[in-house]
Amino acid sequence: MERIKELLTKYFGYEDFRTGQRELIDAVLSSRDVFGIMPTGGGKSMCYQLPALMLHGITLVISPLISLMKDQVLSLKNAGISAAFVNSSLTPEQLRKVYGYMADRRYKIIYVAPERLFTEGFLDTVRQLEISFIAVDEAHCISQWGQDFRPGYLKIPQFIAMLPSRPVVGAFTATATRSVTEDIKKHLGLKNPLMTVTGFDRPNLYFDVISPEDKMKKLISLLSEREDKSGIVYCSTRKDVERVEETLRIRGFSVTRYHAGLDIEERRQNQDDFIFDRKSIMVATNAFGMGIDKSNVSFVFHYNMPKSLEAYYQEAGRAGRDGENADCILLFSPGDIMTAKFLINNSSDNEELTEEQKMTVLEADMSRLREMESYCKTKGCLRRCLLTYFGQKAPDNCCNCGNCREETETVDITDISDIIFTCVFEIKKHLGYALGVTFLTKVLKGSRESKLLEMSLHTLSSYGRLSVMSASEIRRITDFLVFEGYLRKNEFDALFITEKAVEVNRGNESVYMEMRKTAERGKKEKTKKSGANAEDSRLYELLRQKRLEIAKEENVPAYIIFSNATLSDMAKKAPETYEQFLTVTGVGQVKADLYADEFTKIIKKYASET
Repeated sequence: MERIKELLTKYFGYEDFRTGQRELIDAVLSSRDVFGIMPTGGGKSMCYQLPALMLHGITLVISPLISLMKDQVLSLKNAGISAAFVNSSLTPEQLRKVYGYMADRRYKIIYVAPERLFTEGFLDTVRQLEISFIAVDEAHCISQWGQDFRPGYLKIPQFIAMLPSRPVVGAFTATATRSVTEDIKKHLGLKNPLMTVTGFDRPNLYFDVISPEDKMKKLISLLSEREDKSGIVYCSTRKDVERVEETLRIRGFSVTRYHAGLDIEERRQNQDDFIFDRKSIMVATNAFGMGIDKSNVSFVFHYNMPKSLEAYYQEAGRAGRDGENADCILLFSPGDIMTAKFLINNSSDNEELTEEQKMTVLEADMSRLREMESYCKTKGCLRRCLLTYFGQKAPDNCCNCGNCREETETVDITDISDIIFTCVFEIKKHLGYALGVTFLTKVLKGSRESKLLEMSLHTLSSYGRLSVMSASEIRRITDFLVFEGYLRKNEFDALFITEKAVEVNRGNESVYMEMRKTAERGKKEKTKKSGANAEDSRLYELLRQKRLEIAKEENVPAYIIFSNATLSDMAKKAPETYEQFLTVTGVGQVKADLYADEFTKIIKKYASET
């Protein structure tokens, strides 16, 4: 067996590479720059971890993700590979120790935050070493058109130029549009890089958008159906995190929270509780999760709409990293759009940018928000909407999203539309200015809200005409009418009728809308999981308990020992010898040496009793 395959099997427990990995690794080993765009969970880390073992010098991995550094260094050490990280979580004494070990060349891989590159201790140490490869993870952070732009990334080329000799440079990201891709190549100064785009699709993820009348009630229902699963609930604001976490905790869910307003110690403790499976649900803002390598996340729910499709796909992508099927469900309401706009306009990020740069970022943010809104309102395939945004072709029907799975029917909404158009026209005529969908809905519902009465909107002929409908139904139809061009919005989201609406009012045109026959998948179809037979078996449960026992003894997350996918394959193959144990996917030689005896003992006992 060739050397590269030997290392893949020995340290990582895989017989072969995933799509795109081998090409990138071979290019690095032949001293060529690389650029890999691969989905979350698609094996990006292998593209710099494996070459690091074969190159003569040291590999630096530049990453903004403290949690990822900690997780990956822990995983590498568990696999028998020497590695370390350098970031703000280390004390001065710990940093001195790491720098000393670096100088002694004890590490093959060193993870470092971009803000640490120019610190005196790190730069002085690195310039005395042979740096063979620099891997820039989350490379989209270098682009002003990327959703996570970090000015510190712009200094990476300056850092590279200060090294005694230029190493091979690699850029890796899971989310990059065409403009972001060009920005990355230009700013990092990649030289004739091998470009590998393996696609953004994650077939094991189920996507859905739900617009419930009561978000909290719906969230509780979704979580109740997944009591034995681990997952994340994302909220847009700290206030929502606090409210959702408290409500779920009172309801008896195993839940914790994470946002930037908590002190460092509580954030660390809560994150560890989730990673170590002491708590099964994490309620958090987007401050949580970048780089979290927890492989057994079975669902990611968004309580609010994110500000961009990049952010959504990145956060949703934290589900199903072990290859098992997982659910990504977004609970959408029109108020989410206003919240997102407020957060964009009042962002304190990137204060060191010039006014011109800030305007560029704001323009990009608003453009991305419009794409995110379109995703929430589309009646087409959700997966196709995501993949098309990232420049990847996709079929019209993926068979694994809410819009594709649910049966729809064509409904004549001409009469309802006529009432909505009349209300929009009457509001403008009565007040002299237009209002948005919130007030429109209240008028149509016949609200007795004092402000509405003060404006005499209860005197309109359309007042209360749709009182039998829910507010979410009225909003959904109104959104559809905007999308189809019957209504238009100005920059303040106020509504106006168009010529198409006038034709409907005149009786010259009918309006039809595709609607779901059922609200969402819900209890009708439980989540299917690959390896379900193994997971349902007593053997799988016995193996899982042994994994948990070992994880507690070693004080590491359970997935660091073995992923769920590895346990499923182990239960399926039921190896009883060391050699058979090595055939399990994800079991390398180091892990076999550590754990084969304990797990094969359980398997032998199970076999003798059945």
